[in-house]
Amino acid sequence: MTETPTPTLWKTRQVLLSSRPLSWVNTAYPFAAAYIVTTGRVDALLIVGTLFFLIPYNLLMYGINDVFDYESDLRNPRKGGVEGAMLDPGLHRLVLVAGVVTAVPVLAAMLLLAGTGHPLSWLVLAISLFAVAAYSVPGLRFKERPFIDSATSSTHFVSPAVYGLVVAGAVFTPGLVALLLAFFLWGMASHAFGAVQDIVPDREGGIASIATALGAARTVRLAIAFWALAGLLMLFTGWPGLLGAVLALPYIGAAWPFRSVTDERAETANAGWKRFLWLNFLTGFLVTMLLIAWVMLGPF
Repeated sequence: MTETPTPTLWKTRQVLLSSRPLSWVNTAYPFAAAYIVTTGRVDALLIVGTLFFLIPYNLLMYGINDVFDYESDLRNPRKGGVEGAMLDPGLHRLVLVAGVVTAVPVLAAMLLLAGTGHPLSWLVLAISLFAVAAYSVPGLRFKERPFIDSATSSTHFVSPAVYGLVVAGAVFTPGLVALLLAFFLWGMASHAFGAVQDIVPDREGGIASIATALGAARTVRLAIAFWALAGLLMLFTGWPGLLGAVLALPYIGAAWPFRSVTDERAETANAGWKRFLWLNFLTGFLVTMLLIAWVMLGPF
């Protein structure tokens, strides 16, 4: 007989679900990889920074989104699982408080460990946290500003890497800049493609997005173009980074069948989006192999 979870356990599960555990690695990994490859060491800042970008950062980002998107999420059939929690209104305050309470002490420890030697890192972190809030909070709602929505979403994932590089004292060579631009375009493509499946519920809820503005087919084609440009930029990172160009191909392949999808059938793009979520794990493994080769063979 299955035991009924206690109210406390149920609330804890809902709070964690709102942070999208499946996506935790997407923000923690860029920071950790950038920091450890630059410094070549495992230290307290690496551990604390990875912890921050693993859980509190995602709880803030996705928790804020789930709270302020509750009304539109009610009309979205894919909400209520790994792709977004359907939070009971009674949990909204708890999720927001949990995000702040878990983030502040870890963030404070991270800033203390980083010291005052890299003031640019403060600006990068401020931009990162601003993007986390601005995407969803009323009055800003960047998620409802077509094209700005995709750029802001991409900032959520690229900024941890930039922070890791800056706080580690990295030298921004042309190859490294090309890599970061490729990552940013990958993020914009990913957000745009993900927005396609939500065209119908977003329009019903009066929510604008890059997909509602361009329509399903044009948004998918734009995402494909962004992934292709990201792959081309990787060719300018030098050896062995240029091998990363091929990593764009699986994403293009996942989106390609939906390049002519109509707005009325936009929800069918969810099949491609689910493939995208699993592709991220394969890509992460291959990127790790490239980083190991980078360390062994020299910088970009």
